[in-house]
Amino acid sequence: MNWVLIGILFVVALACCSMGFRRFVWFMSIGYGFAVAGIAVACVVWAAWAGALTPGIVAGLVVCLAYGLRLGLFLYRREMGNAAYRKVLATKVGEEPPVFVKALAWLFMGALYVCETAGLHLRLANGTPDDVVLWVGVVVMAAGAVVEAVADQQKSAQKAERPDMVATKGLFSVVRCPNYLGEMLFWTGVLIAGATSLAGVGQWAMALVGFVCIIFIMLDGARRMAKGHEARYGENPEYRAYADRTKLIIPFVW
Repeated sequence: MNWVLIGILFVVALACCSMGFRRFVWFMSIGYGFAVAGIAVACVVWAAWAGALTPGIVAGLVVCLAYGLRLGLFLYRREMGNAAYRKVLATKVGEEPPVFVKALAWLFMGALYVCETAGLHLRLANGTPDDVVLWVGVVVMAAGAVVEAVADQQKSAQKAERPDMVATKGLFSVVRCPNYLGEMLFWTGVLIAGATSLAGVGQWAMALVGFVCIIFIMLDGARRMAKGHEARYGENPEYRAYADRTKLIIPFVW
């Protein structure tokens, strides 16, 4: 383990998601995207200083940077530019927790984001040469990032056209949560990218903890979203037909 690099990335992640002290949910939303982008930038700087930049590492970090920036900016614009969404979010989140709770969440999220990106930064720290597995991981990362970006755009456009109905066209005709599917693909790609480099129980534990946590968060988020949709649209025949024929998050499976 290169604890110096891990410590730097932890501090960067904390700095990027510290906006959560203003609004708790930002630790896990806007701050999440910017933390991932910040970690990618810090890794590029570290790799350039250490002379460890390789085409595969550069490609993976560029995809990671693009993913984090796109997500952070999208969530920022959605919340800042949509008063109705802010009202709904405030209702779901409730009152702001005490500062000490926010501090604990801040530290936990910073550590989680470092674990999630472990496939890339541990590969960089280990100095593992580029191989086919790394490039496969980068391709899966890019595919996931594109799926999520397209799904977010499609959902915004369809909700603007029909605010009284869930998105059902485009990627949403394949699964009901294509944005969550894209995120799961992205983080699966990060894990794949580091698979041939991770060494020892500690490195595998870090990478798997991050991966399992984000997959659980996505699956649980999809489940809760479906529950909310059932409560709001369950009596709507159009929604009922859509939900009955469309898998929730994984095509042909669930």
